[in-house]
Amino acid sequence: MKGSKISFLLSMLFMVTLLVPAVAFGADGEDGTKITIVHINDVHSRVESGIGYAKLAAFVDQQRAANPNTLVLDAGDTLHGQTIATLVRGESIVRMLNAVGLDAMAAGNHDFNFGTERLLELADMAEFPILGANVEKDGEAILQDHLIKEVGGVKVGIFGLATPETAYKTHPNNVEGITFVDPVVSAQAQVDQLRDQVDILIALAHLGTDASSVDTSTKVAEQVAGIDLIVDGHSHEEVSTYVGETLIVQTGEYLNNVGLVQLTVQEGVLVHATTELIAAEELEALEPDAEVQAVIDEIKAEQNTVLEEVVGASQTALDGERETVRAGESNLGNLIADAMLAVTGADAALTNGGGIRASIGEGEITKGDVITVLPFGNYVVTIEVTGEEIVQALQHGAGDYPEPKGAFPQVGGISFSVDAAKPNGEKVHNVKVNGNPVQLDQTYVLATNDFLAAGGDEYTMFSDNEVTGHYQALDEALIEYIQTIGEVAYAPEGRITEEAVPVDANGDSAAAEAAEAGAGEAGQEVPAAEAVQETSVDEAANAGAASSEAIEQAPAASGNVPAPVQEAKVHTVKPGDTLSHIGVAHGLSWQELAAFNNLANPHLIFPNQQIRIPVR
Repeated sequence: MKGSKISFLLSMLFMVTLLVPAVAFGADGEDGTKITIVHINDVHSRVESGIGYAKLAAFVDQQRAANPNTLVLDAGDTLHGQTIATLVRGESIVRMLNAVGLDAMAAGNHDFNFGTERLLELADMAEFPILGANVEKDGEAILQDHLIKEVGGVKVGIFGLATPETAYKTHPNNVEGITFVDPVVSAQAQVDQLRDQVDILIALAHLGTDASSVDTSTKVAEQVAGIDLIVDGHSHEEVSTYVGETLIVQTGEYLNNVGLVQLTVQEGVLVHATTELIAAEELEALEPDAEVQAVIDEIKAEQNTVLEEVVGASQTALDGERETVRAGESNLGNLIADAMLAVTGADAALTNGGGIRASIGEGEITKGDVITVLPFGNYVVTIEVTGEEIVQALQHGAGDYPEPKGAFPQVGGISFSVDAAKPNGEKVHNVKVNGNPVQLDQTYVLATNDFLAAGGDEYTMFSDNEVTGHYQALDEALIEYIQTIGEVAYAPEGRITEEAVPVDANGDSAAAEAAEAGAGEAGQEVPAAEAVQETSVDEAANAGAASSEAIEQAPAASGNVPAPVQEAKVHTVKPGDTLSHIGVAHGLSWQELAAFNNLANPHLIFPNQQIRIPVR
């Protein structure tokens, strides 16, 4: 933990302990009843990272031994995220949390990633309630809205709140027909129902405190009186603060920390509260709980045979870190996008950086590695889009640049520049498709994932476009592509660059950008003699054996038609090569190379394959 965070947390801890009268603690007695809340959030199925579930269980046992009045709460994004959860659609995580002894969990947006019906199945398997008071279908709650637990003679009410962002932060099909009611409205209804029945009222929320979100725990605390504590998640922050009379806590992410809240109640009234954030390093010497570790080991043994299969190797580390894929070009993002091109033959590919959840180290690549990188089970699809829609998508995805954003685009067949100084909606410029300036009124075939095609991550410009092709799961497509290549040699290559929007001599950036894109003055058509000459993938693929003759016999006119071919030299494909890269190196477009070599799928070339290069 950085020093600034430590200072912040110490100051917040000091503030929290002084905001209500201080009294001595005792589990039960004349000084009141002490209730211990152990809380976690946003684990994303990282069951052995950070503290890990086995040590968490041991820590919980310690707290319960010290104070039998202990509750264990999880604020969501729990059942999905890593291979160990994905292979069995969350059941493994429920088994582990049953062994830990969880008391309640909030439904996070990623807990819907296997679909609402699967979440309800997992709730039936769980020995604890999965709460969501504001999750409704046809006006009725589909999850348990609250529970009341009597702890040391104190009645504790706990209700759940899910973020309305779930509507677009999971695949829309996963929550079809589901309504996420305004958390403020639902929280007020729960307070009205429970406040007179309980001594302590807790909101177990997956809302977060990120200012960019509309619905936050801060907003709930500001607008709804009567909530003593909000155990929060979603924004992956370390939080310990009061908003009005409501204490809000959050532990960060991935079990890097566990949170403790100590409450003292006298005669049905909360009189004292303290918070503590305990880092994984502080529990390093703690012996893991044997029962929970046995459950983890059993699940891993069941899955290892499949996961350990080697599918290829990488000459370099493939970067899938959150800070990279959500804010710039990543060699792993490039690899995934190229895999989408290979399986579809599309003009271009775009996937969201937030869907890339891990890195892959140098050396052997296993199926488990790939599934960990791409755990969401999304499928590759193709849609027809205009050049204008491509630009809109890039503007949306890079809208927060240089700040990270889950929607940030990782691309194949596309390159673009970003100007961090420009406002959202104007940052992206110099957009090219396969090396040529994008034509706003032209139709392109775009490979993407089914989540984005349905408008997920707020890619609403795609949601009405007809899906023209359905392909395998994204992880399967990547595995197939790696197996085809054999040894991956990927590096960032300038698909995404940071560059100021150009300004012309008159100081007009719009006109300069239009000229840069090859579109002439803004609002004007490009003269025919200057228009970009492009060959579609289908035209290239269907050119047949006569394609090289066509190139050789084409007359040279107005500088738009290539000179006759004198001879052909040969390029031997190396790992990581694409037809576009080879073409750029020889002053040719990938379409020309595809036609000249009669390639059935110009996006699928193989190491050691011979590519003939026309020499004019």
